[in-house]
Amino acid sequence: MAFDALLLLSLSWLLLAVAVWALVDAVVRPAAGYVAAGKLTKPAWVAITALAGVILYSQGPMTFLGLPAVIAVVVYLVDVRPAVRGVQRGNNSW
Repeated sequence: MAFDALLLLSLSWLLLAVAVWALVDAVVRPAAGYVAAGKLTKPAWVAITALAGVILYSQGPMTFLGLPAVIAVVVYLVDVRPAVRGVQRGNNSW
């Protein structure tokens, strides 16, 4: 197997694992935290991260739908997750 193919395969599995982590995190957070943080609802983020995981599993990250799936997972982990965690702790800042 060529190095670039191995690298792309490793990247695909890593991004799928990150998407599964984001999905599990979205499921375990309380629904009220999403609304209090001013984000989309919990079912919306669970659906977005689940759909991203399905796309990453079936098509990979370097496809027409794969890149937006990666972006959706990153947005959840970088923007939504810290906001919901901050509300859970009673702290609305990062």
